[in-house]
Amino acid sequence: MPSIGRIPAKLDAVAALAASGSLLSRRAACALALAAAASALAGCVDQHPERTGGDGEPRLVATSPAVAEICDKLDMDLIGIPTTSRGIPERYEGLPEVGGAMAPDLEILKSLRPDYVISPNSLQADLQPKYAGAGLASIFVDLKSVDGLYESATYLGEKFGRREAAQALMDDYRAYVDDYRASVAGMQAPTVLILMGVPGSYIVATELSYAGSLVALAGGANVYAGEQADFVNVNTEDMLARDPDIILRTAHALPDQVMQMFAEEFEQNDIWKHFRAVREGRVYDLDASKFGMSAEFNYPEALEDLRPILYGQD
Repeated sequence: MPSIGRIPAKLDAVAALAASGSLLSRRAACALALAAAASALAGCVDQHPERTGGDGEPRLVATSPAVAEICDKLDMDLIGIPTTSRGIPERYEGLPEVGGAMAPDLEILKSLRPDYVISPNSLQADLQPKYAGAGLASIFVDLKSVDGLYESATYLGEKFGRREAAQALMDDYRAYVDDYRASVAGMQAPTVLILMGVPGSYIVATELSYAGSLVALAGGANVYAGEQADFVNVNTEDMLARDPDIILRTAHALPDQVMQMFAEEFEQNDIWKHFRAVREGRVYDLDASKFGMSAEFNYPEALEDLRPILYGQD
């Protein structure tokens, strides 16, 4: 795993946005910074690999809806769940809530006496020292891509005796991807610009982001491929020079506000009128529940949404 000391270098683009003030609020910059930190933290990280939880089933807490979904797919019990407006698997309804994914309540976590707290590694830089200070064993899983999602399920399956369930998930995933790729084989892959918005501004998503990984899985060519971070801050002149065939827009939070912001930006900023994708009407707003920050098992729906956009197929 890359050292945590490398993380600030990955956040230069977000820091620049925050400093600009007029373009992005500090709160919005912080939200994107947490997401961008994921590019410096890869794979599943077990902070207490020797811990077994004693006899019987381990006491586990999931701090994000995506993590809870993995646990449900693996038929794993939980003793605590995130506080969220999104749906939680039915089997976990009524369990103690531990707060939001970005700032779980450490006192509640400690009171539950978990063997492990499981969180997304996009938040590891912030949460790991807090968990350690509270004496909480933790596991951070990779939710930056669909591959990461399944690698994380495999890891948890191996660790907690759910190997067969994890293997079944992986087999289904490989079969689906093979079928999808076969359905678009031989078609011209379009070039794509992906914009990730927050209220007040937006940033470019590379193939290292979850939305970017979906486009890559579908066969699209990201015009910002090769970047070292999940998200980059670039000016519109640079975007124009890359001449994307398609522009995709999605939201990190508050999608209604963000899509209204995008509509106003594209209407009021004259430079967008020079983009070939805009002139040809190839600008698409994506469903933020499918193209968000963390990989989820609804990725087939996202890929099916991309098929007509990228290839004109229904």
